Amino acid sequence: MRKIYHLSTCNTCQRIIGELNDGEGFELQDIKIQNINPKQLDFLHSKVGSYENLFNRRAMKYRAMGLHEKVLSEQEYRDLILGEYTFLKRPAIIIDDEVFVGNAKKTVAAAKGKMGL
Repeated sequence: MRKIYHLSTCNTCQRIIGELNDGEGFELQDIKIQNINPKQLDFLHSKVGSYENLFNRRAMKYRAMGLHEKVLSEQEYRDLILGEYTFLKRPAIIIDDEVFVGNAKKTVAAAKGKMGL
């Protein structure tokens, strides 16, 4: 399976998709239009080890909701991601059976390496 969870309005996501052969061969899911569902999120969790690793602390709502002042449980991270698309760290890239989450240079490089780019 090859899939990318992204935001079509995010320039960084679009740049990374461009680096991955313009998304050719990938199913692209714009999480603003079609939020990630529990089954999809649980699959990502099984690959990265925690919901916290999938959580976007840069989302504007993170501070607005006062979440930066709280210690969140794994269940709370899961519920927040399912409830609000901006809390999913992106892009989340699935290549075969590996998952690459976020826009760090080494993460993108690892995804490109997996594709042989």
